[in-house]
Amino acid sequence: MSVNKSYVLLNDLDIVEGTILGNSYKVEDFLGEGSFGYVTKCLNTQTNKAVAIKVNKNNPESLIRAKLEIFILEQLRCLDPDRCNIVKWNGFFLYRERICLNFELLDQSLYDYLKDRNNQGLPISELRPILYQLTNALSHLSSGGIVHTDLKPDNLMVVDRHQSPIKVKIIDFGLARPVSSLNPCEDLQVAWYMAPEVMVSAPFNQAIDMWSLGLIAVDMAIGLPLYPGETEFDVLRFIIRTQGHIPDFVPLPIIHSGNR
Repeated sequence: MSVNKSYVLLNDLDIVEGTILGNSYKVEDFLGEGSFGYVTKCLNTQTNKAVAIKVNKNNPESLIRAKLEIFILEQLRCLDPDRCNIVKWNGFFLYRERICLNFELLDQSLYDYLKDRNNQGLPISELRPILYQLTNALSHLSSGGIVHTDLKPDNLMVVDRHQSPIKVKIIDFGLARPVSSLNPCEDLQVAWYMAPEVMVSAPFNQAIDMWSLGLIAVDMAIGLPLYPGETEFDVLRFIIRTQGHIPDFVPLPIIHSGNR
């Protein structure tokens, strides 16, 4: 998302460059917008270190999502963020009734990293360590009974693009769930990286994250999505053409008309 830095970030909350969030976080830049919040680059005026602050939107659904994300992040505190390739969370605070999540500041998304290379695909020497790190992260999440449910290049961050080999981390646990609480009828994943069992509202588990990772691997290798489509129906049609028909034991499809 591109944001004009001279304008207000939120419709009903004035946040511009120089705004102090909490007691010590000075807004320096606007990094992006998600469904439930905005991400800002801030300077911690007490430590003089830059961090990423996610300011959640002020509506009931965003509040619920923020609380769920905090619950998941609390479960992940036992993991070493660097060894497990997940973003480091530094806690949360309130700013004018908005929940603000404090994360380490990372360099750029994998989406932007690939875009900077004109979506030509990465050599195997660069692809292999990235996939190793991401499978490592998913292994740790799965061991903790957590499903991310929203893996896509935008939610994978390059720590430092000038480092070789590059290090990557998974971010944005706003849609993450304990595997025990997964609901087949819930809207999860985006169409290009959506597992077929999610599309047809069949029971699913941690395997949906691995499906997404497989499709991301293709993106990184050839610079194009394996199953392009404007809707879930389009994507499912591509999957059936290449993988075969849905097995008889899977419930009949409940396909939504648009992207999630």
